[in-house]
Parts: sequence; structure tokens; C-alpha cells
Amino acid sequence: MSDELNDIHPLFHGAPQTTEFRKLRKRIVRYTREAVDQYGMVQGRNPRWLVCLSGGKDSYTLLAMLYELKWRGLLPVELLACNLDQGQPGFPATVLPEFLERMGVPHRIEYQDTYSIVMDKVPQGRTYCALCSRLRRGNLYRIAREEGCTAVVLGHHRDDMLETFLMNLFHGGRLATMPPKLVNEEGDLFVLRPLAHVAEQDCERFARAMDYPIIPCDLCGSQDGLQRQQVKQILDGWEKNSPGRRQVMFRALMNARPSHLLDPKLWDFAGLALNSRAASESAPVLDLSKRNVDDEVADS
Repeated sequence: MSDELNDIHPLFHGAPQTTEFRKLRKRIVRYTREAVDQYGMVQGRNPRWLVCLSGGKDSYTLLAMLYELKWRGLLPVELLACNLDQGQPGFPATVLPEFLERMGVPHRIEYQDTYSIVMDKVPQGRTYCALCSRLRRGNLYRIAREEGCTAVVLGHHRDDMLETFLMNLFHGGRLATMPPKLVNEEGDLFVLRPLAHVAEQDCERFARAMDYPIIPCDLCGSQDGLQRQQVKQILDGWEKNSPGRRQVMFRALMNARPSHLLDPKLWDFAGLALNSRAASESAPVLDLSKRNVDDEVADS
């Protein structure tokens, strides 16, 4: 992987020259391309993507990987980076615009004070996440339409999807997670997650190694006892005791068997029927007089 200044994007200037970092970068690029291809993310003629940047490690990694794929000729998409400044007190508003200008990345910075709305509407002791994300999503959809984009691209990674799955399982009573690709309710925009196969730890290592100016989300981080934090701790514990557990769980999300679940909307259990002739020929003749106690216990 060449790192000459004249053949890579400025997002990669100053990249560490270690073998470890090269392997990390190659792995993230491979997983990102895999998700883009597997889920058919590039659609239509001259697609334009709104790449949403929060200033966190995940969104920086997303932006870099998309530009890497474009540089390699594997992503025929026009990219427009976008940061939504939600009016949070203390937010370093100049960091992302200066970074994107320096990197030569086309971008739009939008200011909308959704912070005040969240603080006003969310009762004391309740979490901010649901309303905050809903307001953010509405603004991003609007911006995407104004900019002629066909997709809103988010930096959610593998671990976000696992956490969402467990939150839905434990608290929502459903089997669901963040899909890598969906169409919004209005039906006019795709929502894409190209980092779907990438581990959070890899995003952390990459962004730190590149020394990107990471901006923490103090609004969410300021609240204790969030369900997502609790789920993350559960996953961390499982991973510590059984390394690789996260990846096994993620593979399970890609290997669903509706016939082995309980949802009659996904599988026609009531319509299942035996082949009467085959059943009569193969069914064993049971001598119930010879059943023993162990059989009774096993069947109970």
C-alpha cells in the first residue's frame, strides 16, 4: 500500500509506517468494501452521498475509508461531508471545518440548536438519546435533499449493531438491529452504514494512530446508567472471558433462520404439513408398554 504524498488523499498523510498499522488499515478497507458490495450500497447513476461527521473516531474512520475506496477506483460516488452542530455548550465549532478545509474535503457545516429542544423536552432523569437522534436525523435528511444526495451515510460499526440488537432483545422484546442499508420512511433516501463489519476497537486504533482531532459527545456521555452503556459492559465481559465472542454473535446476525424462530409472520408454521404417504411409511410403531421411567422424565 503506497504512502507517497502524490498518490493518496491528504486524510492519510502522516500515516504510521508500521506493519501493525498497515495491517489495520488494510483490514478496515477490506471490511468496508465488503459491506458496500454485499449490501449493494452503490445504486443509480452518479450517486452522491452525505457523509455524516460527528467528530468522533467512528466518523473519521468512515470518511477515510470512503476516500481510500474512491482513490482505489472502487467507489464511484461523489462524497459530501456534513457536520450538524447541535448547539451543545462547549462544542468546538471550528475543529471540523478547519480539519475538512485542510484535508480538501467538500463539506457543509449546519448549525441547528437541537440541544435546547432536548433539554427542554426530556424530563429530569430520562435519557436524551431518542429525541436527540430523531432531531438530528430529520435535519440530516433535509440537508441531503437540499444537496441532491441519494444517501445519508453513518459511521455505525459492528459493535453498535450488536449493542442495538441486545437492547432490542432485553428491553424492546424484538429481534432487530441497525441494518447496513435501508430506505427512509419517505422513500427518497438510502441510509447506509459502510462500517457494518468493522470492530469499534479498530476504529479507535485507526483514528488515534492518524491523530485525528476527536470530539467527544458530552451530552450522551454525561448521563449515567444508559442502557447502551450497560449492554456494552455485558459484551466487554463476554469478550474478556471468551475472546472472539463479538464476532461470533455478529455472524449470527448474518445467519438468521426464520424456521427456527417463533415469528409466524416470517414463517408459515400453520401451513406446514407432512407428506402423508411418506409419514405413514416411515413412522415407527411404538410399544408403549416398554417405555421406562427415564423416557417419561426425558419427555416431560
